[in-house]
Amino acid sequence: MITWQDFEQIDIRCGTIIDAKDFPNARKPAYQLTVDFGSLGIKRSSAQITHHYNKEALVGRQVVAVVNFPVKQIANFFSECLILGVYDENNQVVLLQPDKTVGNGQKIG
Repeated sequence: MITWQDFEQIDIRCGTIIDAKDFPNARKPAYQLTVDFGSLGIKRSSAQITHHYNKEALVGRQVVAVVNFPVKQIANFFSECLILGVYDENNQVVLLQPDKTVGNGQKIG
């Protein structure tokens, strides 16, 4: 069990994907995503979401992400946030997203 204070340390925000590229150097199929988090700025992330999503459909989609992890190097790419999703029955990621459009950078609570 974690405490409420533990949970409050995780900064989870909504952002909009503004660019999606193939990530050929990743060990598992992935995209390199660029996400606009409003006043928090632009952050990049590697996401293993190629099964359910194509690059073109991702641009403009709002996503939910943890924005206060340290930068993580994945091959030749530096991931600055963790985009959140749910594993389906085949262990493929389905993105979490708000059901209404919200401002980029809005905090999840």
